Amino acid sequence: MPNSESLVLKAASFMTGRLASAAWLLTAALLASGCAQLLPPDAPRAADTWSGRLSLQVKTDPPQSFYAGFELRGNASQGELNLNSPLGNTVVAARWTPGHASLISGGQTQQFASVDELVARTTGSAVPVAGLFDWLAGKNTALNGWVADLSQHAEGRISAQRSTPAPASELRLVFTP
Repeated sequence: MPNSESLVLKAASFMTGRLASAAWLLTAALLASGCAQLLPPDAPRAADTWSGRLSLQVKTDPPQSFYAGFELRGNASQGELNLNSPLGNTVVAARWTPGHASLISGGQTQQFASVDELVARTTGSAVPVAGLFDWLAGKNTALNGWVADLSQHAEGRISAQRSTPAPASELRLVFTP
């Protein structure tokens, strides 16, 4: 499994021959965001909003791995999760309210009875959304066999593992604390 540094190095070597295209894309992005208000790096984030990178490894046969940037808003009962490509484009969006969840990907929408069902059916692992919000808030809540390691929470890093019930899974988050 390649680590984040090797993925970045591969991406950088791929982009070396495409410097002009990258410059054009950067210029277009800056022009498109010209009206956006940027917050200073030390600006506080909203209490119910997190962003960063995540990885999820699900030990199925064959193993599955998910890597993405993320933006998470709301709480366990009502919220929104956007998974982004390395260029910042939203690839998958999940939205939920009590008794309903939807997944938007590739211009198609799938409906689910809950956000937990949405996550379990799309990733193959029952990642507890309520636990995820608690972990990001610094509360070490164990749910559905998941055990979180919050020892690096102040540095913006969380890891959580589940060995039972199968499949074993590992979640890693890097976020702005």
